[in-house]
Amino acid sequence: MSASSTASATRTPSVLDLSFDAIGVPWSVEAVGSLPAGAGNAVHERIALFDQVWSRFRDDSLVAVAARSAGTTRFPDEADRLFALYRELYEATHGAVTPFVGDTLATLGYGPAGMVAADAPPAWDEVARVDGSTVQTMRPVTIDIGAAGKGLLVDLVGDLLDELGAGSSVVNASGDLRIRRAARPVRVALEHPHDPRRAVGLVEISDGAICASAGNRRTWGDGLHHMLDGRTGRPVHDVVATWAVADTAMLADGAATALFFLSPSELWERFGVHGVRMTGDGMIERTRAFPGTVFS
Repeated sequence: MSASSTASATRTPSVLDLSFDAIGVPWSVEAVGSLPAGAGNAVHERIALFDQVWSRFRDDSLVAVAARSAGTTRFPDEADRLFALYRELYEATHGAVTPFVGDTLATLGYGPAGMVAADAPPAWDEVARVDGSTVQTMRPVTIDIGAAGKGLLVDLVGDLLDELGAGSSVVNASGDLRIRRAARPVRVALEHPHDPRRAVGLVEISDGAICASAGNRRTWGDGLHHMLDGRTGRPVHDVVATWAVADTAMLADGAATALFFLSPSELWERFGVHGVRMTGDGMIERTRAFPGTVFS
């Protein structure tokens, strides 16, 4: 018997059910299929590898090292599609969504201090050139992928589970969900940003992703939160919560961020993604054919 057939013979139908904290948020991972005994450890290792590259909260991450001086940094292959999406978001929002917001967030008090104080993020083409997964910076700058990075990691964990033999899976990183080949649709509530006991809508997904973003998710100081306008360097207050449904969690995550600056109809026209957003006065806007129920 060959080594490969020996490995497959040791697998039996199994269920993976994990709950843990990672990258600062609670996670739940569920998968069904012919999974190896070490599937849970493999999930944790994949998340740790991602954190080692992208975290701006640790001194030894690739992002932190790259921020110390101008130069060229080669990121993992996953960065290719991440930076490509960021460029689309940057152009669609006229600079409001940008990966070069890390120093501004740190200056406002969210995270470690950057190399230089920054009242507003720099314009993309003035600070960096991006070619696939390679970033060349003209001066020290801290990359922050909070607008779409968590969604990408959700996708990467799901990809790993597929490689390990999952027939179906649900990966949930604190409201960023990717559902693959569910036997029955998974019902997801759109949580009210001011009352977690209430929902503003419901969506059922068998295969796809939904991501949410809200200004109350990460707050500190007086009126400060992590949803910044990259053009001004200040938190957004006219929109308080967003939800986006897409094929991948990375796209849904990025789209949910873009909804702080684009209307749902503009989001659909630019990205072909359905979305819902709640404004500061309590109004709810959605794409015309949003695939779920929204309570008025």
